[in-house]
Amino acid sequence: MSLLQVEQVSHKFNSKRLFKTNNQSNNVLHDVSFSIEEGSCLGLIGTSGAGKTTLGKVILGIQRPQHGKVLFQGHDIYNVDKATQRKLRRDLQVVFQDSYSSVNPRMTAEQIIMEPLENYEKLTIGERRSKVVSLLERVGLSEKDLKKFPYQFSGGQLQRINIARAISLKPKLIVLDESVSSLDMVTQSLILELLKELKVDFGLSYLFITHDIKAAFSISDALGVLEKGELIEYYESKDEFFHSRNPVILRMRESILAEHPRFRSLTKNVKMV
Repeated sequence: MSLLQVEQVSHKFNSKRLFKTNNQSNNVLHDVSFSIEEGSCLGLIGTSGAGKTTLGKVILGIQRPQHGKVLFQGHDIYNVDKATQRKLRRDLQVVFQDSYSSVNPRMTAEQIIMEPLENYEKLTIGERRSKVVSLLERVGLSEKDLKKFPYQFSGGQLQRINIARAISLKPKLIVLDESVSSLDMVTQSLILELLKELKVDFGLSYLFITHDIKAAFSISDALGVLEKGELIEYYESKDEFFHSRNPVILRMRESILAEHPRFRSLTKNVKMV
């Protein structure tokens, strides 16, 4: 059984105008199906408006789909009792794109990371503090950062705190929703390396939602391409991306070559294999 199964998910929103609702509907997702195995990372690539954000909300239990199912650890996340729902929420965490809006600006780093521990684990104050320090150090920060507030961190440092919070409960799956796209290239690379290390150390699985093909290729085991609400391509091996003749994929590859010339040799070499 797969850790996460998305089965024929479809969703649409009614078009709204001032003071009235248009009868026409906007199909945001259409018949989307895929699965994520335990210990693996699926990179979900899509341009702006492809439906990535809505799909992420559906998987996280924020936006109930009009059709289809989302099964996490074998449970339909929209049709479970409260006790099971609580367990599933513990095992399914998220790291969003905007590190600053993801935290309470009045909370210290210690309080931010400690919040899920207070909600789910019965620990003494000393035990919680010790665990928070350990988590901070694991993501590249230190005990001296405990009492700092969000404004005292860079974007990359604060994203490390968000990651520490996400792994604090040792979840099964983390949804990474454009989690490195707002960072500079050097910081982005460092965060991706951290995520890869944590995946191994904690036995994590990831859904890596992004528009950045290079980032997705760096961290993912499998790749899916979302276009206008449809999963138009799915590759169990990410190298298959460079063999696809799908016009959408060809345009994506061309955009990589235009921005990153050093990818040209990689693409040519892959095609020659």
